[in-house]
Amino acid sequence: MTFEQWTRTVLDRVETALEHYLPAADAVPARLHDAMRYAVLGGGKRVRPLLCHAAGELGGARAEALDAAACALEMIHVYSLVHDDMPCMDDDALRRGKPTVHVQYDEPTALLVGDALQSQAFIALTSGALDAGRAARLVRELAVAAGSVGMAGGQANDLASVGHALTREQLETMHRMKTGALLRASVRMGALAGDAAGADVLEALDRYAAAVGLAFQVVDDILDVTTDSATLGKTAGKDAKDGKPTYVSIIGLDASRALAERLRADAHAALEPFGSGAQRLAELADLVVNRVS
Repeated sequence: MTFEQWTRTVLDRVETALEHYLPAADAVPARLHDAMRYAVLGGGKRVRPLLCHAAGELGGARAEALDAAACALEMIHVYSLVHDDMPCMDDDALRRGKPTVHVQYDEPTALLVGDALQSQAFIALTSGALDAGRAARLVRELAVAAGSVGMAGGQANDLASVGHALTREQLETMHRMKTGALLRASVRMGALAGDAAGADVLEALDRYAAAVGLAFQVVDDILDVTTDSATLGKTAGKDAKDGKPTYVSIIGLDASRALAERLRADAHAALEPFGSGAQRLAELADLVVNRVS
């Protein structure tokens, strides 16, 4: 199977699983459930589900278990986007090529969509696709990644940094929390869903995820200044307009591109112990960085 065929197979599985794990659009309260499905279904790169499935293949995890983990990861990611786009945060009107949830519906609905998706993620993890022991470990992985020492904390740092000069080290710390924590959890949860999650495996996968997570943010910063909104699927140039520090603003465009390539090499190096078994993870690292090619 080619990488493109594998990617399509996984994305189709995840979309079907998301349909299953999300409440029906006509279930009470229908407006909230319709908005949840609007936010989640039919869009996005699904990088986190792809990483989860690719890491799960290393340990022979069952596809159904990976589907549940992938859906939980995507729900947490989307909840963060819905809240991030609200007027009290980044105040954006475009996400994944369509109006943001607070624009399409209203602000109270958008707030509740994020709240409900966070809960729904843990419902998905504990719905029976994973045995109790694995489910509990994955619940903890996801909760830590989404909380104050992970994604939410990174967002708090991001908001506090507007209009302030950050060092490169401070910027990296912020993004390892805001973006990197959930990407790391995606890789770890995939591995933990299978039978090859020893300490040495997780250590190597952590090195891989650290490189990919930072590369993802570096590339996002590059695209924000080099791509139009229609291609990007969200408002281009907004970081500079809002006074947010980025890799491009701190080290420049050319240096940011070089950094993305170095991080790609670091990701590949971390996978060397796994040989051909980590082919999909290597290809996903390429996919993340090649968005700027």
